[in-house]
Amino acid sequence: MNIVEPADQRVTTTPNATMTTLASPTLGDSRLSLWQVEMNPGVTGPLHAFAEQVTWAITGGSGTLTADDAPPVPLSPGTTVVLDGGRMRQFTAGPDGFTAVVAAIPSVATAAHDGAVTTPPWVA
Repeated sequence: MNIVEPADQRVTTTPNATMTTLASPTLGDSRLSLWQVEMNPGVTGPLHAFAEQVTWAITGGSGTLTADDAPPVPLSPGTTVVLDGGRMRQFTAGPDGFTAVVAAIPSVATAAHDGAVTTPPWVA
């Protein structure tokens, strides 16, 4: 058993959001990466895809998700989105932003629309 105290959680801030790592291979030695996203009001995140499935549970606020060429899907508290690996997606926060808890296997890597592949620090 590993306990990750709030003081040990890793926080990564980008222009679009703040990600707080709750558990990952480098934080609590977890086989699952779990993080909280606090997306800033009115922003649109980058267009990207994860290599593996990622699950988002919206906990507050509102926004939309665009995946591949499908119409935008509204997001509100209680909505859970299971995104298959390889699907290009983009999140847009509503006027008050939104929060979510996200889970993925730690080996996921993201591919940006320009083809760059990275492992985000909140997943590692």
